Formats: sequence, C-alpha cells, structure tokens
Amino acid sequence: MSAVNHALTHPKYRADIDGLRSIAVLSVVAFHAAPNWVHGGFIGVDIFFVISGFLISTILFSNLENNTFSLREFYVRRIKRIFPALLVVLISTYAMGLWVLLAGEFAQLGKHITAGALFVSNFALWNEAGYFDVAAETKPLLHLWSLGIEEQFYIVWPVLLMLAWKRKYNLLTLTLALGAISMALNLKGIARNPTATFYSPQTRFWELLCGSLLAWASLHPHPKANALKGALDRWIHRTLYRSTPPGDGKALANALALTGAGLLAFGFFKIRAEFGFPGKWAVAPVLGAVCIISAGPQAWFNRIVLSNRPAVWLGLISFPLYLWHWPLLSFARIMEEGLPRAEIRIAAVVLSIVLAWLTYRLVERPIRFGTWNRLKILLLCSLMSCMGALGYYTFSENGLVFRVQSRVDQALLDQTVEPLSTRLSDGSCERLLHFSLGPGAVCLTNTSTPEVLFVGDSHAMSLNSAAALGKVSIKSMLIGNHGCPPLMGHSVMEGRVNKGCNALPDEAMKVLARFPTIQTVVLDSRGPAYFSGQGYGVEGPSNYSIFALEESTATQAQMFQKGYSQFVKALLLRKKKVVFVIDPPELGEDPRACLVVRPLSFSKRTLSSCTQSRSRVDERQAVYRQLVEQIQTDNPGLQVYDPIDLFCDIAQCYGLRNGKLLYWDDDHISIWASELVLNDMRSRDLLP
Repeated sequence: MSAVNHALTHPKYRADIDGLRSIAVLSVVAFHAAPNWVHGGFIGVDIFFVISGFLISTILFSNLENNTFSLREFYVRRIKRIFPALLVVLISTYAMGLWVLLAGEFAQLGKHITAGALFVSNFALWNEAGYFDVAAETKPLLHLWSLGIEEQFYIVWPVLLMLAWKRKYNLLTLTLALGAISMALNLKGIARNPTATFYSPQTRFWELLCGSLLAWASLHPHPKANALKGALDRWIHRTLYRSTPPGDGKALANALALTGAGLLAFGFFKIRAEFGFPGKWAVAPVLGAVCIISAGPQAWFNRIVLSNRPAVWLGLISFPLYLWHWPLLSFARIMEEGLPRAEIRIAAVVLSIVLAWLTYRLVERPIRFGTWNRLKILLLCSLMSCMGALGYYTFSENGLVFRVQSRVDQALLDQTVEPLSTRLSDGSCERLLHFSLGPGAVCLTNTSTPEVLFVGDSHAMSLNSAAALGKVSIKSMLIGNHGCPPLMGHSVMEGRVNKGCNALPDEAMKVLARFPTIQTVVLDSRGPAYFSGQGYGVEGPSNYSIFALEESTATQAQMFQKGYSQFVKALLLRKKKVVFVIDPPELGEDPRACLVVRPLSFSKRTLSSCTQSRSRVDERQAVYRQLVEQIQTDNPGLQVYDPIDLFCDIAQCYGLRNGKLLYWDDDHISIWASELVLNDMRSRDLLP
C-alpha cells in the first residue's frame, strides 16, 4: 500500500517521551561507566524498545487506516534517522581501532562493523561471550546488538501489518498473538540458553510489541476501557482528596506515571545481571515505560520531571549518546587492560555527551530535515555499504596484521584468539556419531569410534583442544557445558540462573551406554572458581555457587566433593578407567600483556614477565587439592593426574615457556599447552 497524494503522517510530538529517552540513555551510560552504582542500568535498553514500538506502531496503525502508508517513505525516514550518527561512530571506531587494537582485536572489530552496518550485531554476538561477561567489555561495538533488534523489528513489523491490513485481519489480534508468543519464548529460553535469549529478536520483540499495544489503545479508545479509566480516576481522587472528583483523568494519569517511575527505579537499583535477563525481570522496565507513556504529557511526573529542558535536550541527543558512550568506555578499558580509573570513565562520559551533541547538530539534523532527499539516501546507503565492506576486508585480512608486525610476534599473538572450534559444537557428533546434546551444551568428536570421553566445563574443552584439532592422535569425544563441573546430584547457579549442570553426568552415562568403545573418561573443570566465591587475578568475585538437588546443609566445598565423588563412583561401576585432571594453574592476567605493550594507554605500562609465584598458586588450590584427595579416597579406583610441573617450578609458574604461550586468556590453557598435557598423560599410560 502506498500513498499517491499524502505524506506519511506522524504522531504529535511529546516532550515527555524525549525526557523518558533521557532517563533510558543515562541509565545505560551509568551502568556501563559504574555498574556498581546502578546495577540494573542496562534496562534502559528495554525502555527504548517500548518507546520505539509505541512511536513506530502509532505511525503504522494510523497511516494504514488513513490509506496514507508508504513502505518506501517509511524506510527512507528510518535511513535518515539512523544512518548519519551510526556512520560517524562506525568510522570513528574504525579509526581508533587502527591505532589502539592488536591484530586479532581489530579483526573482530571489523567483523562487528560489518554486522553493525547490516544491522545483525545481535546475531554476530550470539555465539561470542554473553553481554554481561568480562570479555564483552572489550568489544567497542557490543552495544549495537540493540540497534540490530530494533531494525529487525522495523523491517518485519511494517510488512506484516501491511499484509494483514490488505487481507482485512484484525491488527490488534495479530499484535497480541505475536507478543504472547515472543514473551513465552523469552520465559522458556532464559533458563535454557540465557545468551541466546538476550540477543534473539524473537525473545525480545514482545517488548516492542507492548509499545505497539499501547499505540493501538491510544488510537482506538474503547468505551468500556474509558469507563474503567473514569471509575479508577474517581476512586483515586476520592482516596486522596475530600473534594468532588473533577473527572479530568489527572488523578489516574498521575498514579500511572508515578507507578511507572517506581517500577523503573526498582529496575535500576534492584535488578542485576545475574538474575537472568530478560526473562520475567524485563516486565518491570517494560511495564514501567508503558505506564509512563500511557499517563500522557499532562501527568505531573511527565510534565515537571520528564518535560524539563535538560531532560528533553538529553532525550534529543539520546541516540548519538548511546552510540558514542560505549566505544569510548570500551577503548579506555582496552588501553588500561582492565577497569579504568574513575576520572578516565567520567571523562569518557563527558566526551560522549559532547560528541553526541555535535553529531546531532552538525550531522543528524541537517540530513534528517534538509533537502536533496534522494541524493542523501543514495550517499548514506553507499557509505554504509562501504563501511560494511571495509569491516569485512579487515576481518578477512586478520586485522591488517602488517600494522603491528614490526613490534610483536604475530604467531604468538594469534594464540591468544579464542579457539571457538574447540569450545562450540561443530556438528561432528551429529555427523560421525548421529548424536546430539541439548541447547547450550558442547559436543565434539574426531572419530566414529571414540576411546576417550572428556567431560567438564570450558577447561575440559581447552584440555581436549589438541585432540579435537588432530595435534595429538587420541580418538576423543567431548561433552561439556561452559561453567558446568560434572557434579552428580548437584548443579551450579550463575548468579540466579540455574545452569542445569546436573544434566552433564547424566548425558555422560548415556554416551557410555551408547558407545562401548569408550574405555577412559577424563574429568576436568575449573575447580576453585565454583566453591571459593573468588575469581583469580584480574577477575573479581565469582558469581558461581553449587547447590544440591536434594536439600543439603553442606558447604560449597563439600558439595563439590560429593558431586564429583558420586559421578566417579558411577563411572567406576561401569568398569571405566576414570582420570581426574587437577586443573592447571590459572594465569591471572591477559597473556597479551606478556607479548606487546599497546601504542596508546593512559598509564605507563611495561611488558609483563608472564609469571606468578608458586606460593600464590598453591594458596589458591590448597582446598581444591584437599577435595581431590578426598574424592580419590572415596573412590580408590580413581586415577589423578597433576600437570603442575609442566607449568611451574619450585618458585614460579609461567604463562610463556620455550617461546610459546601456555594460555590463550587469563585461565584457559592454549592448544600448545593441551598438547603438552595430553602427551604427558599418554606417557604415564593414563590415555590410550
């Protein structure tokens, strides 16, 4: 449907919605700059989703009904709204990356620039670290995932509505049905695969569709709904005042706005990343935004708080501010190789506000509201295509490695790139064994007749990496799950999310029953992290905790020992050789610091020695090793392998030996270290 004689109409401007945008963007900026101050600031994105759904759907519903809808004009306006600021930030981020990033990091930035230009950042990030993981903080374009969600909504929703309108379907029913399906997928997915649920459009669209429902209700006030609103308004007025209700709706509007503000305040200060988000917790910011918008511009909170000039001004620059703030904070973190000092983060936020205002005044407004529309659209699309192509070229050329060849051993630096081929299912189990695991689990094999089964978390995946890549000739199979030690009768919470780790031993038993060629089972996990409550080195506190499936008063360490013992006992009863690998020492620092000093940083830095004292490692592993001794005592047939002599001498533990890295990050061993360990285990007849 297109208009011949009519332009696309837009809803009346509301200053309070710009004020709500300012609250949303400030909460996100505060969370990224000081997460310990505003624990739930990330919910600002959910507020943006509701606002976008409301405004876009108001345009779509009203223009479809007035026969003035033009799909072409709709997308032209979206391009003029989004492309200018995004292009400025993509170009600036690329230029900064040329100067600051190492080759592997720059290659990843190129990939993310291409994804950002295509508005599929959420899909590109899906199989990488989760949004709340430490690794995510060094991705300067991480925040574009939300823009990807919105743009995917803008592409799908108008077309669906247009087709439904042509076929005379009920648009309200369509909106309700799709919103309910999306919400159900969100609630179901958050327990099974939190990262996918966070980034997936089908588990996020319900938030935008809540704004769509509000738009429909605003355009089509139902008599019964109006009667109910009137009754509520009178009741609220009588509850608060002695005077006769004026019937102007202000009492209800004020109550809605204040309720919405309360829900947002609850979200900002009470919701935490570890709760499992979005899930049920996203209801608070979504409902809060709906209440505030539905209250209307005359509600006291909307009129006095949201419509004041500073709030409206911040709302007007909220989009470029959202785009600018994260790259600046992320580059600061990269240059400082950790959390920057408070003054650096404050400076980054101030600079992002200045750049956002300049972008809005000098780039966004002239392009959105000036003339020469066709030329602008052609130029914007061409520039975006060029940025996408440049990003892909950078990614395909390994981050333009020639930039740093003169000052770094690139072969060593390449070893610090996360080896995804050994940490994610690659289809080998399905192809060779006709076997698969559920969502989130990892299954890898290099043969149709495996002899060794590796079971555990990402450290077991790192241990198996040399076998998976064929560098050590072991017929291996791995089943594992990130953040899951194989504890029978027990599971692990990551924050408030049950990772379902108890399924791992159960799956292992099914594998052994199905593949009798497996005679050796190797167990490995990052032991101390699960029961100590502490990370290591550059990490902060661990948010892992163990719990028993049946009520228990045991300590975390006792549950770790009992869960492992029960699993080992079950394996020994199957007449399998069981090898418990004491986890290698964690490095505790980024191994790249051992290889190169960045050309730009705020603090003077020197090359790290990549060593740590043996006493520090012994202290970290003391309780862990006692637990392993107890597990072996409980199960005399268990064989224990200790690789510490490959990593440490009497005084020191090393991250770099014989010119090769033993780690690819601060706690996972490298593929070369996996070769050392597996070959040493074979020499001791622990592996075939």
